[in-house]
Amino acid sequence: MTQDGRLIRGERTRSAVLEQALLLATVAGLDGLSLSQVADALGVSKSGLFAHWRSKEALQLAVVDQARAQWTDRVVRLARAAPAGVRRLWAVHDSRLAFYEAKVLPGGCFFANAHFEFNARPGVIRDRLAAELADWMAFLTGLAAEAVELGELRADVSPGGLAYLTESLGVCAVMQAPVLGAETTCGQARRALHEHLRAVATDPTILPELT
Repeated sequence: MTQDGRLIRGERTRSAVLEQALLLATVAGLDGLSLSQVADALGVSKSGLFAHWRSKEALQLAVVDQARAQWTDRVVRLARAAPAGVRRLWAVHDSRLAFYEAKVLPGGCFFANAHFEFNARPGVIRDRLAAELADWMAFLTGLAAEAVELGELRADVSPGGLAYLTESLGVCAVMQAPVLGAETTCGQARRALHEHLRAVATDPTILPELT
């Protein structure tokens, strides 16, 4: 029981550290993240964190895992409740923008920030971020392809092109939000994709109306 208790406390500590590290990474940057910075933010000893991560790179990779888990829970999971096809693709976009509007992360979007930070810096972190982006784009492309296969989007719609448009609108919205305001940028991103989907849908009425 004592050992189990230590394992539970250790996992709780690890989870709390990663949640704080993810918040900090969107402000200071993933490269600016350090065990000392996280320890200071949580009011704990830096030496205690070495039991979980032996290097800065190990912590960075763990933060990427944490960000993916958060994204899956707050964006992907909610969208999967929508019917397969064009409505699910729309739900992913809408959930993503709602995530940004809720200001869950002080720096907006972990992945958008990290990609800009590491795009020109070869190494393990960039490779991992590239893999995450490839997975995400494959997911969006799959949703678009499914909508075409179901006959909800015109047969001449390019799933890859629609995925690219969806991603571009999301990134643009979150990157411009600090200057123009999330309400403005996310609203524009919603309207832009909604109008496009209605234009290429075989039955535009299946899409929800914008409020």
